[in-house]
Amino acid sequence: MTEQTPSGSGVTSAGAEESSAGASYAAAGVDIEAGDRAVELFAPLAKKATRPEVQGGLGGFAGLFALKGGYREPLLASSTDGVGTKLAIAQALDKHDTVGLDLVAMVVDDLVVCGAEPLFLQDYIAVGKVIPERVAQIVSGIADGCHAAGCALLGGETAEHPGLMVADHYDISATGVGVVEADEVLGPDRVRPGDVVIAMGSSGLHSNGYSLARQVLLEIDRMSLTGQVEEFGRTLGEELLEPTKIYAKDCLALIAETDVRTFAHVTGGGLANNLARVLPAGLVAELDRGTWNPAPIFKLIAQRGRVERAEMEKTFNMGVGMVTVVAPEDADRAQAVLTARHIECWTLGTVKKARDAEAPRVELLGEHPRF
Repeated sequence: MTEQTPSGSGVTSAGAEESSAGASYAAAGVDIEAGDRAVELFAPLAKKATRPEVQGGLGGFAGLFALKGGYREPLLASSTDGVGTKLAIAQALDKHDTVGLDLVAMVVDDLVVCGAEPLFLQDYIAVGKVIPERVAQIVSGIADGCHAAGCALLGGETAEHPGLMVADHYDISATGVGVVEADEVLGPDRVRPGDVVIAMGSSGLHSNGYSLARQVLLEIDRMSLTGQVEEFGRTLGEELLEPTKIYAKDCLALIAETDVRTFAHVTGGGLANNLARVLPAGLVAELDRGTWNPAPIFKLIAQRGRVERAEMEKTFNMGVGMVTVVAPEDADRAQAVLTARHIECWTLGTVKKARDAEAPRVELLGEHPRF
């Protein structure tokens, strides 16, 4: 695992250099000692997020990973993502131990869509001021997420950006790498008429749509993050910080036990737009809203902001975090596998031949029972 350092390349080049007048990096706002302290705090946490293929340890300039396992024709898959404005909620509540889980989920669940097993992840944390305990909290969540996904936290960077970011603010991103055999890549070419679309329930908003959610709930409706909300059975802040569900291992289990055609990770753009990305031309997935009821958080946003259904469905996951398309004879088996892994799931719809070339690839039909 490479060492997380207190200053990124951008800060190093832009920072004040020492001069005869006594200027210093610390006076310019970059605290190298605090960065070193942060590394000391999170290093033990990162050790639990490893794999046998990891070579070397903390402190190198690059992470090393030995690709083993007797692959026939391995393809490396890569994905990069962040958490977005959900971080504003964490910063407002001074609670930073869950956003790392969100970060890992957004990366590894994109990797698994093509059938790739996540191997390792590298993070990037940009802060206005290094507060070691806060950085350690963030990394603890990342390490927990990597452990849940079965991948290694191979390294990362913590960059202090005084003058660019205010002291209490930070942003996080990560890149993940996975592997899949060339002849086992999932995608649109595998989807056939008659295939069954199965939904996997989300844990809430996940990490998308927070700009709209914050505008509606905090600015328009002026709700308090610390206020108890009866529909949630907890505070608004606790609901909004619910971590994104990590489906990677569950999807890999489905691949091992059923004939999976493809997956769709439901993120920005919503259910229809993301599923359409993995369907071939000439086919349409007809999905039934009547098969599930979105969680109360979605209804609250829609009602308090008078947000139209079309806007809700293209902004939020609406309760569906991941979708799989499977062969019809494996539909029951797929749901049994997911249920045994404690994943809420249900038949969402079926794939059919499109009526014409102009037809959308995904159609949402019917109404939710209680929304």
